[in-house]
Amino acid sequence: MKRAALSLTLILGACAVRPAEVRVDFDAAGETSVMARGLADRATRRPVTADDPVRVASVSKLVVALGVMRLLEAGTLDLDRDVSDWLGWRLRNPAHSDVPITLRLLLSHRSSLTDGIDYIVPLGVRMQDAVADPKAWDAERVPGTYFRYTNLNFGVIATVIEAATGTRFDQVMAREVIGPLGLDACYNWGAGCSDAAISRAVILYRANGDVARDALCGRRPDCPVVTLSGCDLPGYRPGENGAIFSPQGGLRISMRDLGRIGRMLLRRGDGFLRPESIAAIEAVQWTFDGSNGDTAGGFYCRYGLATQIVPTRAAGCADDLFGDSDIWVGHAGEAYALRSGLWIDRSNGRGIAVFVTAVPDGSTGRRSSFSRDEERLARPRRR
Repeated sequence: MKRAALSLTLILGACAVRPAEVRVDFDAAGETSVMARGLADRATRRPVTADDPVRVASVSKLVVALGVMRLLEAGTLDLDRDVSDWLGWRLRNPAHSDVPITLRLLLSHRSSLTDGIDYIVPLGVRMQDAVADPKAWDAERVPGTYFRYTNLNFGVIATVIEAATGTRFDQVMAREVIGPLGLDACYNWGAGCSDAAISRAVILYRANGDVARDALCGRRPDCPVVTLSGCDLPGYRPGENGAIFSPQGGLRISMRDLGRIGRMLLRRGDGFLRPESIAAIEAVQWTFDGSNGDTAGGFYCRYGLATQIVPTRAAGCADDLFGDSDIWVGHAGEAYALRSGLWIDRSNGRGIAVFVTAVPDGSTGRRSSFSRDEERLARPRRR
């Protein structure tokens, strides 16, 4: 009986999904520690490393904000101007048509857009037509008065970026952010990722072992955008629908490169952005007061321009990821059984870039609305 029990244990252990997880701790000067364990590709038994690009889900939004601020500094965009001026069509909540929608409202999830329609707007569908659906809007709330985390905001932002520059969203991000910061990264495997990065892609697995995303087999996808049928990218006109490159969650980047972004933030722009632009990104735009927003179970209680600020000591808030007394600014990501995050603690000059795959659905931590794995990995070393 003991021998049979041991054999069964070995069989179950061999079949269990072993998540890939990477954590890079850093300060303003460089990396302070690196941890990588598990497999980036279970079929080939390739170990994960800190240099392997992974789909970081909503951390992508913070990087979009960096692109917006670069274009703002160049005079191409403005946080408080009606985005209709760039789009060439009138973007309005039908129930509040006199209130302009701005990049500040879109970046801080206070635009009154909702994910009442599918935020994955495919190639061949114009953003103008997608948001004409009344279900895309909160008819009860005036833009600027209520927080609701909405992925569709970033499809609109990407469309504004394209309309203002005349260039595809992925190419703008490669030119304005990925290239200047020396990153090997890209949105939806578009512009910015090298062939070497493609060969090191982290496959996203679900907790049961099924492949969720990015089993590339070492080659670029035939079509790097979201599409219903066909992939006529050469015929695409920038400004029609920037959502096709998944600005809300489609960034592929390694934790080593994500840490480079974190160090730039700690160094208040480091020549890439002005200090005042970094301050604007981190400044609180919304704080939960009990009735002015949807916290998603206490997960969102303070928000800047595509940045979360944690923790918030208030009733109804459960955003204490780190379990310490310090204030952390950054963004979390969750999609396809992955959890990720880029966070900085400016008061102590430290930060962390992290991801873990194969997280079970419904996983909850002991002290927050973050998952148990996120709480476990959110332990950067003090200086």
